Formats: sequence, C-alpha cells, structure tokens
Amino acid sequence: MKNMRITFPILFLFMGLLSCAQTPPQGLKEIKSKGKNDVPIVPGAQRTSAYIPKISGKAVAIVANQTATVGTLHLVDSLQHLGINIKKVFAPEHGFRGDIEGGEKFSNYKDAKSGLQVISLYGNHTAPTAAELTDVDVVIFDIQDVGVRFYTYLSTLHYVMQSCAENNKILMILDRPNPNGFYVDGPVLDMNYASFVGVDPVPVVHGCTMGEMAKMINGEKWLKNGVQCTIDVIPCTGWTHSDFYIPPIPPSPNLRTLAAIYLYPSLGLFEGTMVSVGRGTDQPFETIGFPGFKNGTLKFTPKSMRGIAEHPPYLETECKGINLRQFGEVYIRNIKSLYLFWLKGMYEDYPEKTKYFNSYFNSLAGNNKLQDQVITGKSEEEIRKSWEPELGKYKEMRKKYLLYPDFE
Repeated sequence: MKNMRITFPILFLFMGLLSCAQTPPQGLKEIKSKGKNDVPIVPGAQRTSAYIPKISGKAVAIVANQTATVGTLHLVDSLQHLGINIKKVFAPEHGFRGDIEGGEKFSNYKDAKSGLQVISLYGNHTAPTAAELTDVDVVIFDIQDVGVRFYTYLSTLHYVMQSCAENNKILMILDRPNPNGFYVDGPVLDMNYASFVGVDPVPVVHGCTMGEMAKMINGEKWLKNGVQCTIDVIPCTGWTHSDFYIPPIPPSPNLRTLAAIYLYPSLGLFEGTMVSVGRGTDQPFETIGFPGFKNGTLKFTPKSMRGIAEHPPYLETECKGINLRQFGEVYIRNIKSLYLFWLKGMYEDYPEKTKYFNSYFNSLAGNNKLQDQVITGKSEEEIRKSWEPELGKYKEMRKKYLLYPDFE
C-alpha cells in the first residue's frame, strides 16, 4: 500500500497530538443542547404544545425506536401519560428498543412496558399495510437519523410515506437534528442500484433532517406512481446546519459515540469489503482492520455480543488494524467530506484483491463505478470529480426543502 505506508506515520503523529488535548470532545458535549448564540436546541418531540392539540382525540400509530424521547421519557410513555390513544408501534431496523443487531430480522411482538403491539418494518415487511392503518388517523414518525443514505431509517421513512399516501393518512414527523448535517458529499444513488440501503437518488451524506427529507421525497415525487403524502413536520428550534449535535441516545447499537457517527459515512462502505469495522468489539465504526494487516498497530478480536454483534466478521479471530476514534472526533468534522483514503489503501494492502469487495458493496456505494475506480487505482481527486455533476444538481435541489439555515 504505497501511499499508506508513507502517510500512516503522519496520521498517527497527528492523532497523538490530538490525544494530548481532550478539549474537542468536551467542547462538543457543551454544544449538544445549544446552537448559535447559546440558544438551546429543542427537538420536535419536546415541543409538545406544537403537536399534542393536533393528535388529541385521534387514533395514533408511532414509528419509533429508542431515540424517540421527550426529556427522559420515551415518546410512547409520554403520550400514554397524556392520554393519547396510541394503537400500535411500528419499529425500524434494530427494533423498538434498539437492542436488535443490524441486519437481523425480527417478528412482531407485544412491548412489555407499554403493552402495545410492535410491528416490524424491517425484512420482508417494510411498510404498514392498509389493514394495519385501518384503525389509525395519524402516524407519528420520530427516529434519530445520522444523515447517511445507507442508514436504513431513511428507507423506512420513504416506505411509511408511501403507505400513508396510499391510505390517506397524515404523517407527522417530529424532527431531530442531523449530526452529519453540516456537509453533503459522496456519489448520488444510481437508481439501478436502489435497495433498502438506498431507495432515493441522494448522495451518501445527504445533509438533511428527516423532516427535510420528507419534504424532498414529496416535492421530487419519488414515491411510487408519483403519489404525495400529507406531512406535518414539527421542526426543531435553535438548530442550524452549521451546529454540531450529539444525539443524547445512540441511534443504533453500533453507533455509540460521536466519533462513530462522524466516521460512519466513510467506514460504512467497508461493510461491502473484507475489512472489519470493529463489530464485536468495544469500538465499532471506530476501528478498521483484518487478520494479517501488515500496517495495523492495533490488535482486536471480534466477539459475539448479544443484540449488538452476534455474528461479526472474523469472529474469535485476531485482527490487526487502526484505532480511528480521535481522528473521527476531530478531523472528520473539519474536512466535511467522505474520506476515501482508507478504502483505497486497504485495497492496496489486502493480499487477495479479487476477494476484497463483496456483492453488497455496490448497493452501499449506490453505483458500480466506485469499486472499479478503486480497483483501477483512480486518485481520490479523479473519483470525486466523477461525482460532481450529479452532486452539484443535488445540492442545488436540496436548497428548496431546507427547514433550517444552511451551512453555506
């Protein structure tokens, strides 16, 4: 790996300097509840006076997971205490309580705490059926997203919108800040590669909140047959796209830290390769490596972790890799772009290059070009240049649907 052997020592020196200064993470913790001019950031769910009058006396379904909170209470608990008639809960990937491993299908069940029926929207059943919405007036969507196309909560939003549009149901979105909402980057999805990890023609880092994405999906008529969903977005207050934000609850079992959230757009692509992203360790999406990686200075052995990583790649096999936690906490948020250095470098160093990519990679990348560009040794500049036409069009289109002041 020619470039990596030269650059990794510089990277480690840079990270070593960062380790001497703990102020960046501490500073971000202060930012999580405050935007510009020290104004508190208030997610839509906490603005109860803006939506409780609209749902009082109506039959409500909730699309949510563990991130749907009102202060310290779960949204479902809060609404039940207020006497709202909740009929059922629809749960995305990772389940209603966020304790199901990524990619693992789960069946419908009754939630012990609330007593409500929980209906899975992951696997073969991605959208509420007409029968499941018959006794519902309003569907509330409240899920903390991380602003990445292949993070499946965006696909869940799309399919819930489709179902609500076809069944004449109102969809209320309790909006939350996007922790990666301070930039836009990556290839725009080629719809020939549409899947549940990419259902709309947006870049890898789309730079929108769920409320903004819902407006875009409607406005661009991306739903099947061009139908449009009646949406009611309850926006956040005090937040702009220039603000850094730490979700108070991890959005999924393997995105436990701000570093992982920042690194996810770049490291998520490795799920389509033979490189481990640290699933089954205490640093998922903060670590990359594989058995025998010659430039790795970190040793890690993936373990089975119930509900988090029960069958991680390289289970019980020692890997050598790189710890990217501090790099992610500071550098990624400063460069504001997808980081391709590792993807290209790991390919150069992997001994069996014909096995480096798996069939999942093109779905994550959203095209068949990126894989070929890495294999043929295209420079990062050349790869980025190939994104520019579609990415430029997307950035211009995105402006029409923004609910919050932009980063530009």
